[in-house]
Amino acid sequence: MPRPRWIIADVGASVLDGLDHTPVEPLQSGLRAGWPGSDRVRAELRRFPVLRYQNGVPQDGRCSFFVRPEDLTLDITRAVEALGCGWVYSADRYLDVMPKGASKGSALSALARKQGWPMTTVLVAGDSRNDLSMFRIGAHGVAVGNSEAALVAALEGRESVRLPREPGAAGVLRALLDLGWVETAAPLVIGYHRPPVHRTPEGHWREPSSPNGILPTLRSLFSAGLDATWVTAAVVPEGERHSRVDGHGTEIPLSFLPLRPEQWRAYFHRACKEVLWPILMSQPDRLRFNPAAWRQYRTVNARFAERIANEAGPGGTVWLHDYNLWLVPGFLHRTRPDLRVGLFHHTPFPPPDVLAALPTAKEVRASLGLLDWAGFHTGTFAGNFRSFLQDEPRRPRIGVHPLGVDRDAIEAMARDRAPGVRRDDECRLVLSIERLDYTKAPVEKAEAIALLLERRPELRGRFRFRLVCAPPEPGITAYDATLRELRKRVAEVNDAWGRDGWLPIDYRPRPLSFSEVVDHYLAADVLWVASLQDGMNLTAKEFVAAQAAVGLSGVLVLSRHAGAAEELGKAAVLTDPCSPDDLADRLAQALDLTPAERHSRLTDLAARLGHRHPTLWAAEIIAAIRRP
Repeated sequence: MPRPRWIIADVGASVLDGLDHTPVEPLQSGLRAGWPGSDRVRAELRRFPVLRYQNGVPQDGRCSFFVRPEDLTLDITRAVEALGCGWVYSADRYLDVMPKGASKGSALSALARKQGWPMTTVLVAGDSRNDLSMFRIGAHGVAVGNSEAALVAALEGRESVRLPREPGAAGVLRALLDLGWVETAAPLVIGYHRPPVHRTPEGHWREPSSPNGILPTLRSLFSAGLDATWVTAAVVPEGERHSRVDGHGTEIPLSFLPLRPEQWRAYFHRACKEVLWPILMSQPDRLRFNPAAWRQYRTVNARFAERIANEAGPGGTVWLHDYNLWLVPGFLHRTRPDLRVGLFHHTPFPPPDVLAALPTAKEVRASLGLLDWAGFHTGTFAGNFRSFLQDEPRRPRIGVHPLGVDRDAIEAMARDRAPGVRRDDECRLVLSIERLDYTKAPVEKAEAIALLLERRPELRGRFRFRLVCAPPEPGITAYDATLRELRKRVAEVNDAWGRDGWLPIDYRPRPLSFSEVVDHYLAADVLWVASLQDGMNLTAKEFVAAQAAVGLSGVLVLSRHAGAAEELGKAAVLTDPCSPDDLADRLAQALDLTPAERHSRLTDLAARLGHRHPTLWAAEIIAAIRRP
């Protein structure tokens, strides 16, 4: 425990120098003015046998007695006042008789004046009614979690007073943290460029819609008591600043790295989406390298590393997420070699020959080689990473940890939503729900619908392909050509094959809430996932969980290039999105399956999915990073 510099004792009648325990004068004498002395007080009150003096308790400048609430009479308090003294009763048992002007509040006020402390810089803490006077002097206050009910009742509604759940010192620490007066070094720091909430243009904070994926998984870890700090980016206009406590209401220790809109555009829209994303998706021909944008990517990574280094305790653990922070390991190795640093890749990791097309591949390789641990969804991606670093003098340990979904949450929502979902047995629904991205093959799917109808014209009017395609973040131009081509092909296919109010493609370019997503899962007969490359694809797993929860037997058509294919295997109808013929043929196969075949496949998928909660995935990764 730290040694106190000043001590207020005897319910405010004594003020001592913490270095030598001598009275602070003339302050203490002023507080005790008019005190008749302990002997006289005890003598005068001896006629009240219900009062029992507290023997064995150091008392100087006060007298303390035990008395039951029903025995504390007006005669006793009048006798105290007749002595020229004050009194305070607390915890339904303690009667403290003191000098008339003495109290903890008056003692602290006098000490603050002597030391020149503004009350806005003072925090008072209490748990008993005899602490009440301290909360009346204009300081910040905290009544800790195990406080006497009478004190809490007297403080209700005071804006300057905090009432935390934590008892004792933990409650005081909570107040200090809330005030921003304490900086703590976290044993675990999470680095992810996206925060668990985002700000709307109106300045409100909003959570992501899905309960699955990295953001909800990390949120659930913090809800379970994870002792960590989350370093993340916040795009803020000029003149605005973000700190750890910023009204977002998540109760997560967020350490915001403020970025101006132009910095975010260069870092994320240009460097991440136009340089790194095409490489990760094994489409190097789409790469548009911009040296200025890459310099901003390097700068943002350096600032992330600096913020993480400031937040991490000695020998702490750092868990980074995704390619957006690829250069952070190199910066941290130079400034904080004591840290254990891991990075999980939620995206695919391409073969070395694809990465060779990146002009800054050497810089990336040097940084990733300084990791202590690297994680992936599949063994294929892990193998590509290992090959990429094979010539580095230092190489990290590698782990394969496929991420799952919160199946219990999905099943509960599916059961709740199912009664209100309408299904059309005459016209089967083929569903895709994804963000707009060329890697999700939306144009290829539209063309496959046209090819299927050419080959199987009898399917006209017997199915509908619903493509729910949320637009990208405003400002990202990497998908503009995909959007133009998609709109063109959807219109052409619908014009060529539509009839009598039926259109083969129902294109919906808008985001959905997760409850709406579940409604679509329940209405669908086929979920069509045709990613050209995909780290995992949790949509496929969500669909299986929702359908199985209510006894449906939807078919999953799944890209061979999605990480989920390694887990779900041939229980899904596997397709190659690089082949137009295969896309059309496998969709036809899904539509032709008998009810028994559909049921068998979904039962197999549900068994392969399992019930492993994402928080277990995260706990295993944290342990792996920390392992020597």
